Formats: sequence, C-alpha cells, structure tokens
Amino acid sequence: MTVQRLTSQELVRLLAHETNSTETFTPLPDSPLLRLLASLDRDLLTQFMTEQTREPGEIICQEGHRGDAMYLIRSGRVLVMKGDLQSPTILGYRGPGEIIGEMALLEDQPRSATNIALETVRLLRIDRESFQRWVNTNPAIGISIMGTLSARLRDSDNIRTSAVQGGQQLVKQVTRLQSEKEHLLELQQVRQETSDLIVHDLRNPLGIIYGALNMFEMVLPEDVLHDNRELLDLANAACARMQRLVDSLLDVAKLETGEMQLTPGSHNLKPLLEEAVGREGLATKTRQVSIHLAVPDNLPLVLIDAEKIDRVLANLLDNAIKYTPDNADIVLAAEDHGDEIEVSIIDAGPGIPVSERERIFERFAQVTGEKPTRRGFGLGLTFCRLAVEAHGGRIWVESGPNDIGSRFSFTLPTVSN
Repeated sequence: MTVQRLTSQELVRLLAHETNSTETFTPLPDSPLLRLLASLDRDLLTQFMTEQTREPGEIICQEGHRGDAMYLIRSGRVLVMKGDLQSPTILGYRGPGEIIGEMALLEDQPRSATNIALETVRLLRIDRESFQRWVNTNPAIGISIMGTLSARLRDSDNIRTSAVQGGQQLVKQVTRLQSEKEHLLELQQVRQETSDLIVHDLRNPLGIIYGALNMFEMVLPEDVLHDNRELLDLANAACARMQRLVDSLLDVAKLETGEMQLTPGSHNLKPLLEEAVGREGLATKTRQVSIHLAVPDNLPLVLIDAEKIDRVLANLLDNAIKYTPDNADIVLAAEDHGDEIEVSIIDAGPGIPVSERERIFERFAQVTGEKPTRRGFGLGLTFCRLAVEAHGGRIWVESGPNDIGSRFSFTLPTVSN
C-alpha cells in the first residue's frame, strides 16, 4: 500500500497554520474501545494488530476515503484536520493511547477527517476483517455496542466542526455589531472562554491520563500488572469520577438552557442499577461498606436516556459511599408505582437538615449537617435534578429509616402500554 505524503512546502504551511491555531481536540477520557482492547489476551491482540510507522508529513487517514482500518497511537503526535491543505480547519491533535479512524471503520462510512503525522508516529493497525473476526469470536461484545460508540464519536466530531466554523463566522461579524450587541458578545465570550477552560484544561489532560493507563494495561508485563492491579484500578476509578464531575459542569448549563437533547429509549432498569453498583466495587471495598439491591424482577420498562440516568445513579451512589460510615450499609431500591418507578438510595450518613433539603440541589451548594461533618455536593446533585426533571420525573431527599442517614429518591416514567 502506497502511503501519501505531503511535500516539504505543504508540511511547512501546515505547521505554520498549526502554530497560529488555538483549537484543541478533546479526546474521550473513557474510551470503551480502548478498554476492550486492553482487556484482551496478548496472543489474540497479535492476531489482528500490526505495527506501523509513519514519518512527518505522511497521511494516515484521508477525509472521504473508505474506512478500512483504525489505528492505536503508541507514540508521536497526529494532526486532525478537515478540508484541503490550502485552507485547512484544524480540529486538534491526537497522541499516545488514542485511537484514530475508528468511526469510519465501525460505521462503514467515509472518513470524516484527515490525520497527518507531525512527527515520527508508531501505530498499531487493526483492519476491518480482523476487527470483525475479533467481534464475532467474542459474543459478549455486540456490534450494536460498537455502533453506539461510533455514533457518539461522530456526533462529537460534527459538533466540534460546527463550533469551529461557527466561531470563525462569528469573528467576521463582530466588527459589524452595534454597542449593545457588542456587550452581548462580550458576555457570550466569557461563557465560551469558561467552557473552553473546562474542556481544554480539564478534559484534555484527563483524557491523556486515561489513555496512558489503558496503554499500560496493554504493554506492561503480566506480573507487573498483577502486582499493581489495585493502583491501576484506583487511578481508573479516580479518572472516571473526575470525568463525571467535568461532564456535570458542562451539562448543567446545557440542561438549564435546553441545549441538551435527550435520546430516550425503552430500558429495563434492573440491569442499569446492577451495573451502577458493580462500578462502585473499589470504592465500597476501600470504605468497607456494602451496597444492597432491593429491586424486583418484574419492573416495567422505563422511557429514559440511559447514559444520563446512569450518571445520576453514579453521582448519588458516590455521595452515599462518601458519607456513609465504615462497615455500614447502603440500599439501592426500586418500586413500581404504575406510571412511574421510584428509585431510592438510602445511606447511613449524617443526614441533611429539613431546611437544607431543597437547597442541596442548587449549584455548588454546601450543607452543614446536624453532625459536624460538612457535606459538599458541588454540581452533582444539580445535574441529577435537571436530568431527572428533563425526563419528566421528580427528585427529593428525606430522612432515612428511623431518622438515620438520608434517602435520595427520584422517579422515572414507565413505557406506556
């Protein structure tokens, strides 16, 4: 296969454009595909992954071309761009531990961007046939999961591209605005700069850390992984929690302004609750607390955006674990009320005074309980309230059984017959 390469003049122009660019690509901190690859047997990996090297200026993936393979970056830096080399739109950069070309491979669609090596890059290549064979031999990994991941990544790419193009158009119009419009623009700019701070200064390094952790799990010797398993699990859990905090900060604003669109579907709630509890294994082990499920098998289906409700559960369980004393129990329960299901998380913590039970769902609320422990919920509960209400449900907190601890409850609509 012949590898296309930029001329020296084209590479110089591209590097000059890169120097002037302020756009930064934001990787997904928690890549399900990377985690799946990291969990595979080493011998199986060698069956469908081949190592390649690209030199500066060589094109790895071409926009519009058929997606016949995806690549895992082992070292080096890759530029992501759209358009031609005369007036490129730079989306950002990819580095070690990140994947390129996965969207076109999974969706069988033309590539949505061009990827160019800016320095010597080492890659692990996975072609379509090998990837398909791996999926077929692993029943637990369905193509539907890969399609969901692909669609989410493609949506993120389209949104990012629209934001870049919209920003460029906005700059051209600024000079024509009158004084009051200029004032509105300044307010909007402050908001945009705040969002950029979150996305760039928090998510980007977080994504690099998460990618590096997954890369360690792929390349470190088995005995080293075994000896450091608990540390790696702790680091992965901390990254996941940080990602939820960042996502909450971004999504609260979108939910408040109605910019976030839910993607509801019919779901069995019990597996979602079981998965949420399973993810908290390391935290419960560290705190020596137990989570008990009290969920009937015959719950009706609920109409929800599963990803949003999963994050609601994660936030509420994190709070329950954080404030429950060691060697105590937490209960996650669900009850059928006909047209809605009520989900409750009951902890044995210090409780929340009646006067504070509405305020804790506000932004950055800090609550001093009846005991001297200071409870801080940040944006987690604000996201929970907005997400539940966006589903047409309610969320509240009350005292736990026998006035011990707290019971956080929320409702979700069931699927109409």
